[in-house]
Amino acid sequence: MPTPTPDAWRRVDAYLSETLVGHDSGLESAVAEQNAAGLPAIEVSPVSGKLLHLLARISGARRVLEIGTLGAYSTIWMARGIPSDGRVVTIEAEPANAAIARANLDRAGVGDKVEIVVGRAADVLPTLEGPIRSGDTAPFDLVFIDADKESNTIYLDWAARLGHPGTVVVVDNIGRGGEVANPATVESNVIGTQRGLEMLARDPRFDATALQTLDLKGWDGIAIAVVTDAAATGDGTSEPGPHRAA
Repeated sequence: MPTPTPDAWRRVDAYLSETLVGHDSGLESAVAEQNAAGLPAIEVSPVSGKLLHLLARISGARRVLEIGTLGAYSTIWMARGIPSDGRVVTIEAEPANAAIARANLDRAGVGDKVEIVVGRAADVLPTLEGPIRSGDTAPFDLVFIDADKESNTIYLDWAARLGHPGTVVVVDNIGRGGEVANPATVESNVIGTQRGLEMLARDPRFDATALQTLDLKGWDGIAIAVVTDAAATGDGTSEPGPHRAA
């Protein structure tokens, strides 16, 4: 089997995207608008966006939590995967990004399904717990984590607390160009990624796996987990350390 080269995997990714995803004006406009505004091109690939959409549908999600909005490309995918009365709550630290995201969501026809909360995720997430515990709002059925990697353990802890047994949790960018397997790494975002994966392995509130990805975004990966029954009893063993919140 030949070793894949960047040209080869981008060619395959383009084929898969064209064959399985196709073209969509709302999604393509979202990318164009965020690029025009100078936002970093770190949105998920089309094939990964379709995966998020399918996970929302497969899990029967009605309430989705996204940590890290950017231009709302992934938000659009997930919003399209939930019922008309479903809700996506997406957290974005930068007001300028949130404004671009809002315009993109409205243009894509899903604005009425999405609430953008502007603020640092570390500050916003605790405010979501009270209404869930009181029964005023339902727990989240799908959580997508795509923010600062240094805080992945914090975000995973909140995913379990704000979800329920059966909640699907997706963590983006876990491959880090292969650096995630380097035990001597000094890169803070890689260390944060490693700690998040180790938490998924040891914390009884999660059952998880991961997939490497090779696409137009490069060599990376995603972790996919399900919240277990242990979350209902608060039987977590995670010990999040210092972090930089989004």
